[in-house]
Amino acid sequence: MTKIDDSKELKVSAIQNGTVLDHIPSNQLFRVIDILKLNESSDAITFGINLDSKSMVNKGIIKIANRFFCDNEINMISLIAPNASVNIIHDFKVAEKKIISLPEKVTGIVKCMNPACVTNHQNIETQFTTTRKNNKIGLVCRYCEKITEI
Repeated sequence: MTKIDDSKELKVSAIQNGTVLDHIPSNQLFRVIDILKLNESSDAITFGINLDSKSMVNKGIIKIANRFFCDNEINMISLIAPNASVNIIHDFKVAEKKIISLPEKVTGIVKCMNPACVTNHQNIETQFTTTRKNNKIGLVCRYCEKITEI
């Protein structure tokens, strides 16, 4: 039987330039990848899931080399990862930390929960206005005005 040395850690290599998304709930990691359309990217992407975290049960992390996102793109992930952190990397160092905030409008990434909504029957892109009440996030459909809680 081979004994494994518990003191060794496998670490993800640093990126020279790009964006690191950290503290993503592990169960939302692949949704973040979808929202940011990272599957269409030609940039090098490294992700980890179910990693140890001091502030969460476990977390996910995504490192995207040579890619920087506009605030609107990053804010879209606040719907599913409100406590995620965004680090902009230049020359292997954190050059900027961005704060994620809830966007005012969400287009095309969430389906309306109202089965009678026109967006569920015609080729119309969904559009929502975000609300926050009692620390709960809601999305108000532009077409049927149904509120969907996240």
